Amino acid sequence: MNKLPQKVAREIEAVPQLDAFMASFLEAQDVRDSSKDTYRKGLKQFLLWLKGTGIAAPSRQTILDYKNAIKEKGLSSYTVSAYIVIVRKFFDWLESTRGLPNIARGIKGAKRARGFRKDPLTLPQVKELLSSIERINVIGQRDYALINLLIRTGLRTVEVIQANTEDIRQQGGEALFYIRGKGRDEKDEFVVLTPETLKPIHEYLKARGNGKKDVPLFESLSDRNLGGRLTTRTLRNIVKGRLRAIGIENDRLTAHSLRHTAVTLALQAGASVQEAQAMARHANINTTLIYSHNIDRVRDAPERKIDVLLSDAKPADGIRR
Repeated sequence: MNKLPQKVAREIEAVPQLDAFMASFLEAQDVRDSSKDTYRKGLKQFLLWLKGTGIAAPSRQTILDYKNAIKEKGLSSYTVSAYIVIVRKFFDWLESTRGLPNIARGIKGAKRARGFRKDPLTLPQVKELLSSIERINVIGQRDYALINLLIRTGLRTVEVIQANTEDIRQQGGEALFYIRGKGRDEKDEFVVLTPETLKPIHEYLKARGNGKKDVPLFESLSDRNLGGRLTTRTLRNIVKGRLRAIGIENDRLTAHSLRHTAVTLALQAGASVQEAQAMARHANINTTLIYSHNIDRVRDAPERKIDVLLSDAKPADGIRR
């Protein structure tokens, strides 16, 4: 393994000193607190690995070894890439502020699999899921309004968690739901709430009985957090619980699947790729095109054409079917 010059090695060999560098690095990042927390967790993972392996003078090979080590843990390519990006940012900063060699420059993350990590629900599954939720109490009304909203608008779970009742506004005779989108600082993006989406929300809010405007749109009903904002974990558990109730137990069908479901349903219903992109607020249209490609691939499957050809083909002379 290549070693750094002795002087440089002494500067970064001690994990406690790297911890001090980490604190300064985090302070220098112009990102949200949630992103800083992600950076902190990622760097702690790297520093603990360094300490566990006893590497005193990390080199470029060290970063490659770390990448292989986290891949061997069975983490997704997305998670592996996220860890490597954080380490790369850290050493970029060390180079620019401390003059240390950037041993992580050019290290790539894991190659991501094509497509998405979660699957959409089929149309029959969507109908069964919604019809299975009894709205005889506030829990059922909340869960129906929540899941129905996700399916019909493609919102991200965190966007729903952050929403307040005042974020539903009227504009030009239409109900719009303003949300803080991915990477945004303000609630300046919106989805359209059709009557089929808005009515269950109003029914839930009426049953809940809290008419204030600055309260969470969807509240917790548990004893430990009664009236508080739903957590992401709680929202995921609500969706998973409702899926289990109709016999769906699949790691690839989760709360995030409802976002994929919305985009898929929009395209199947005749929306253009550009219209679906606007609803999902994909920064890159190529993301939306993945959905379109998958739909076309299944609809126009050549495998079925092979079946037709073989079923119609006459057997050759002397050859039985």
